[in-house]
Amino acid sequence: MATNTERAGGDLFGRGLALDVDGGWGGYWMVMLRLLTGYWMFHAGITKLMEGGLMMDATGWMQYATEGTLIHPITNWFAQNAAWLPNLMIPMGETLIGLGLLVGCLTRLAAFFGTFLMVFFYVGNAGFANGLVNGDLMGLLLFVTLIVFAAGRVMGIDGWLVETEFAENNAWLRYMI
Repeated sequence: MATNTERAGGDLFGRGLALDVDGGWGGYWMVMLRLLTGYWMFHAGITKLMEGGLMMDATGWMQYATEGTLIHPITNWFAQNAAWLPNLMIPMGETLIGLGLLVGCLTRLAAFFGTFLMVFFYVGNAGFANGLVNGDLMGLLLFVTLIVFAAGRVMGIDGWLVETEFAENNAWLRYMI
């Protein structure tokens, strides 16, 4: 049985990394994970934008819902001094992360920022009322998986971008895609 194998890879901590993603199953699985995660984030962000406009109000969560957690000093400071920043960044970030994943463009960069958001959401889950393994942790693992497997290179814009002369001449861009 012949299979179409795609190579996903790049440099990781200065070392070459290449993973075979079977085009028949593994490649489609990566695309599905990327699309579902992208839709999830895009929907979360666009819903916040449509309901609350450009600025949502996360000050209540930052001040009270994170009490007793490791990130409470950070979120409390932002709630009292610069609430506009997370109030703008959460809906815009979720929307842009979702769009990047949906089209497979700068997928690693989008997934990195998705990971950043999910770390705050996971660690800010006061008391872990839903347990240590919850939706926030699963989202975090999805984003890390998309980063590791360079999911945008399989049926995404990143697959085309990585082959351009600009990407070949700029190592920093290859890290993002």
